[in-house]
Amino acid sequence: MTQTIAPRVRSLVLLLLAVAAALLADAAPASAHAALTSSDPRQGAVVGQAPEQISLTFSETVALSDDALRVLDPKGGRADTGEARGTGATYTVKLRPGLPDGTYTVSYQVVSADSHPVAGAFTFSIGAPSATTVSVPEATAGGGAVGFLYGVGRYASYAGFIVLVGGAAFLLACWPRGAGVRAVQRLVVSGWVALTAATLGLLLLRGSYTTSGKAGDVFDLELLGQVLQTKTGAALVSRLLLLAAAALFVAVLFGAYAKRVEGDEGAPDEDGDAGGAGEGGDEAGKEARDLAFGLAVGGVVVAAGLAASWAMAEHASTGIQPGIAMPVDVLHLLAVAAWLGGLTALLVALHRAPAGTPLEATAVRRFSQLAFGSVLVLVVTGLYQSWRQVGSWSALTGTRYGQLLCLKAGLVVLLVGIAWISRRWTDRLTDTVTAGAEREKERVASGAGATADADSGTAVTGAGDGDGGTADTGEVDGVDPERAAQLARQRAAVDAARQKRLRDADPTRSGLRRSVLAEAGVAVVLLAVTTMLTSTEPGRTEEEAKAATAASAQTSATGAVTLDMPFDTGGQDGKGVVRIDLDPARTGANALHVYVTRPNGRAFDVPEVKVAFTLESQDIGPLPVVPDHITTGHWSANGVQIPMAGEWKIAVTVRTSDIDQVTVDKNTQIG
Repeated sequence: MTQTIAPRVRSLVLLLLAVAAALLADAAPASAHAALTSSDPRQGAVVGQAPEQISLTFSETVALSDDALRVLDPKGGRADTGEARGTGATYTVKLRPGLPDGTYTVSYQVVSADSHPVAGAFTFSIGAPSATTVSVPEATAGGGAVGFLYGVGRYASYAGFIVLVGGAAFLLACWPRGAGVRAVQRLVVSGWVALTAATLGLLLLRGSYTTSGKAGDVFDLELLGQVLQTKTGAALVSRLLLLAAAALFVAVLFGAYAKRVEGDEGAPDEDGDAGGAGEGGDEAGKEARDLAFGLAVGGVVVAAGLAASWAMAEHASTGIQPGIAMPVDVLHLLAVAAWLGGLTALLVALHRAPAGTPLEATAVRRFSQLAFGSVLVLVVTGLYQSWRQVGSWSALTGTRYGQLLCLKAGLVVLLVGIAWISRRWTDRLTDTVTAGAEREKERVASGAGATADADSGTAVTGAGDGDGGTADTGEVDGVDPERAAQLARQRAAVDAARQKRLRDADPTRSGLRRSVLAEAGVAVVLLAVTTMLTSTEPGRTEEEAKAATAASAQTSATGAVTLDMPFDTGGQDGKGVVRIDLDPARTGANALHVYVTRPNGRAFDVPEVKVAFTLESQDIGPLPVVPDHITTGHWSANGVQIPMAGEWKIAVTVRTSDIDQVTVDKNTQIG
């Protein structure tokens, strides 16, 4: 049965990576972390004369690049002067004088304070609404192939950080002898390579990700120069500099430190670690401990710096209490790395550690204690982060961020449950080799191993051409090179089989390997969900933006009202939000504007939109209105008659295909 573990490991890892890739694909494009809360003129407004400028206000501080705020006339020409100005959350752009009547489109593309692109568009009219040739493009910043690659790069950078930091921590704190094990060395080095490559990739993709979303702009040096002047660019460059220091750390860990530990293996001490023998051993042990202390201090500094490169540029750097949130985020990332990265190193050690350097039970127990402490830190920091990013029960259940957070919490609970099973296997481990392993060693030492190998068709003691020789040393007189190579392969196969039998002789370790493998599988999915969380608008920000938008749009100088109604027809592309603007929302003639957007805020067309007004208290209606299509996602109707004041029910029927439609409604006071 144990012979089939390795293929199962590979299959499970491939499956989990596929699940992670699917989650990442669903996560792109990234949700905006800042929302447009108000504008002047407001969305859908009809003004009597052309304003001097357009003003946009966002829910948080944003950065504007050149030509990121544009106003287009009904024919698609530029109606602005191209000089966008502003600071913080409000920006303005001046309009050209003498603009004719018609419908104008305002498009914007900014970067929120936590590094994510925010794009959108709306219309307003001068004099009266008109037809327009302007359409809102579907492919914008943060989406498409560049958005997907950026999401993959974020996942790879998190995974590389966890493996690099957690693997090194596992070696220094739990299993010093593992510093000389090639499989563990390859794991930690691969973490460094993945993090470095992903950081370089993110730096190149950043310009296109936040502007055009075009793959051809990835190697645009001008865009790269602009990225280097941003907070995110500075964080990525800082991460690269810290990775240079991390490379030196890894070189010392697997070079001088591994040799010191190997030289300090004279005799095991009470904890099962290698101890010195005599005065020379004591001196070697002291050197190893001093070097371990230096590596631990330097490693903590480098690891904290790497974690800070995320904290200083993403969620923790914006919103409430950033001075507390950033250190908490650093602790959270370090705890994740110590737990999940150490878990990965433990999995590799259990499957690939050679028989000459077995994984001691003491090392497993030490990691169990380290993981327990990491989980405690994760709980405390995670609760604070959840409160800070969500803030209310409605945001926890009613926003995408809150739903992903609940999924993440469920995965953590599942992971802790599997870890409890692993801990039970850990409690059964002994520092002594099991009876089966002892018998295996004795059999190999007495020559029984050679007999068994001969029985299985792997003879290693025969002579070549009759002159005799010593096959187990490789010195066979008169044997041709082909035969010598064959004997060498046989010896390698025998040695590998013997090491595998020694590793698999303890059933407790086999059980521990299976439970740790299950932990690692859940951790892969957990990391994908965490990556999605970092690219999703926090629930608190989303609700505050909705409240600000509703407050600013409910009334105007003329008493206009705005209603947002989510809908779901059940078909493909059946979800979205329909917005109703009624101006001046009084008895008599009114201007009606209908806007349809996807859940991500982008305007899109549906085959049919119908509106009906009903005053149920007076048994009036429904009064049907069929608005005219103006532009992408925008319908309008003039002269909508409201016969009397009261609380009217406005019902909107949205049809997204030949058979998929739904009617949603809201009540509002008119007159």
